[in-house]
Amino acid sequence: MAKTKNELVEEAEALGIEVDARAKVAEIKALIEGHDRVEKPVETEAEHKVTAKAGKRSAKALAEAEEKEAKEERKASGEVVEAKPKAPVKPARPRSERRGKQFRKSAEQIEKGKAYGLEEAVKLAKSTSHVRFDATVELHANLGVDPRHADQNIRDNLVLPAGTGKTVKVVVADDALLTQLEKGLIEFDVLVATPAFMPKLSKYARLLGPRGLMPNPKSGTVTNDVDKAVAEAQAGRVEYRIDSTGIIHLGVGKVSFSEPQLLENVQAVLASLKANKPSGLKGNYFNSMYLTTSMGPSVKVDLVAAGV
Repeated sequence: MAKTKNELVEEAEALGIEVDARAKVAEIKALIEGHDRVEKPVETEAEHKVTAKAGKRSAKALAEAEEKEAKEERKASGEVVEAKPKAPVKPARPRSERRGKQFRKSAEQIEKGKAYGLEEAVKLAKSTSHVRFDATVELHANLGVDPRHADQNIRDNLVLPAGTGKTVKVVVADDALLTQLEKGLIEFDVLVATPAFMPKLSKYARLLGPRGLMPNPKSGTVTNDVDKAVAEAQAGRVEYRIDSTGIIHLGVGKVSFSEPQLLENVQAVLASLKANKPSGLKGNYFNSMYLTTSMGPSVKVDLVAAGV
């Protein structure tokens, strides 16, 4: 219901507005509305902002934006902004200190940075083995070759004179074995096959290949002289192949072997490696060589004394 002129005049006077008696109703309304707009408090920008639970409109995001804006204003005005102090980074302990107590005790027998002759290196490798099982003695040789070149992709096999110290189960591929492979059963360490039987085995390459069990002529496991291949595998035939970084890793016996037995095996491996030296190789063939045992410290080998 529209207000009368008298009611509007009374309302205006209550607001402290002087009204001319000759003013019309529309003019009085305009005066009252204008007074309301002036007196109504204006929302600040912060009060007008609508926050959300997440995202750019969240309370946290808005607070960070305001802090960033304030920081930029201080920079523009030349005010020095104090950087928050960074938490000190605790230096990592040397790898030797992170090893177990028994390892550190064994490593004390090896002089840091010293290269040992083969006989002494073999002796140290045996004496520094601290595990309770018959650990494998390992040879690691860093060669100065580039495995990306076919003629420098060193790979060969040999029979270790003193054996490997492992009990090896060798089987010869036949139809009965194919039935087991069909079921995914692998109950052998070495698989020997004749060239004529290889097409049947190719079906199981994805099963055998990743496990290093696929017969290969280079490893001596694809041959017509099956009896010889089985005898050599049981006697201690091993295969080595250079990895992508140019290093040969090979087990050369057990800690339970005598020192002469281990030395004989190491020398046989070195002779095989030297025989496979690429004819076009420039620079050093052997960069470094170490002997170690399972979970034991490494012993650096003197290359000159080893004759390589």
